[in-house]
Amino acid sequence: MSTMRTVQKHLEVRRARRRQRVRRTVSGSAERPRLTVFRSHKHFYCQLIDDVGGTTLAAASTQDPALRGELKTGGSVGAAAKVGERIAAVAKEKGLAKAVLDRRHYKYHGRIRAFAEAARKGGLQL
Repeated sequence: MSTMRTVQKHLEVRRARRRQRVRRTVSGSAERPRLTVFRSHKHFYCQLIDDVGGTTLAAASTQDPALRGELKTGGSVGAAAKVGERIAAVAKEKGLAKAVLDRRHYKYHGRIRAFAEAARKGGLQL
């Protein structure tokens, strides 16, 4: 049992280092906010954050009422793509055309990739 805890702790440390490495290089402003993502097994969340002002400019997730009826599950690649389209539309409404993608410790693969491509397709420049 102790080896399982050690392995889990090692994975958490590696994930934290990867997150810090990405976060150190990515910073958002009011003109070009940071587009951060969080994925759970059931849902997908994103926010446009102004790091200078410390405010969230816009947010979207699979739990939004606008998306909830369209999706069967919130943890799929298709759901992440819908959230990408939604955040691009919200950003357009607020007059934001550019953003910096903060993928945290996640690989650019699967849901993260589908989200980013859908946001780009929606007109958000990443």
